[in-house]
Amino acid sequence: MATEASLGIIAGSGQFPLQVARGARAGGRKVYIIGLSGHTDPALAAEADDFRMIHLGQFAKLVDFFHGHGVRELCLAGAVSKPRLFELRPDFKAVKFMLRLRGKGDDALLRAAAEALAEEGLCVVKAAAFVPDLAAPAGLLSKRRPDEQDMESIRYGWPIARAMGGLDIGQLIVVKSSMVVAVEAIEGTDATLERGGRLGGEGCVAIKIFKPGQDERVDQPAIGPGTFRVMAAHGYRALAYEAGKTLFFDREEALRIADAAGLAVIGLPAEGP
Repeated sequence: MATEASLGIIAGSGQFPLQVARGARAGGRKVYIIGLSGHTDPALAAEADDFRMIHLGQFAKLVDFFHGHGVRELCLAGAVSKPRLFELRPDFKAVKFMLRLRGKGDDALLRAAAEALAEEGLCVVKAAAFVPDLAAPAGLLSKRRPDEQDMESIRYGWPIARAMGGLDIGQLIVVKSSMVVAVEAIEGTDATLERGGRLGGEGCVAIKIFKPGQDERVDQPAIGPGTFRVMAAHGYRALAYEAGKTLFFDREEALRIADAAGLAVIGLPAEGP
């Protein structure tokens, strides 16, 4: 019964699972979705040929659901609140792969999950492939261009952000006057931006990168209107992100917010400016 015409989605929060499901269905695929209790909007069931809500860690139920629908390919889409990862309810299968972990950073956890799924005959594919328009482009996107002060902060912070990402710590740092003000850890991007804004005051610059060596199938950096609302509220000057590797949600709305706040928004290659 297995068929590549079927796609499984392990869905977190936000609009990404919805967009992936619609993209897959537009491409002629049947879509079967596993939601995660406390993270996934139950309304996502309307986009699925079948939908099941489970708790984090119920790996056997997840595998049985996808096997039952003949799914061979699946993707991970949407955010999972990191503090809630401590609320795992692992079954025997989940405990087996958790015992193999060398670390518990985002990438280590997600890679282990992908490996465990592969052992069950479920191939993890890149969710963003179903919504290619979400890829954030290179170049200047905002009306305001970064000035030399902004670029100095970006040049200073970019290699630091990549070094932190290489340690599987986070995807974002906040910089001001050649000082690192905040580094993303377990709290996520918006909370880091808020903390950086409180600590640094007006004039901070945010840098969002794809972690070196990160697996694109399981996680990619993302920005959207919420990102710029937080930045505008705290008087940020600019956001530099890694082009092509970053997902940009609701781009028109996000850039309206950025332009109204006088924020510079620029996509750069992996090597930075």
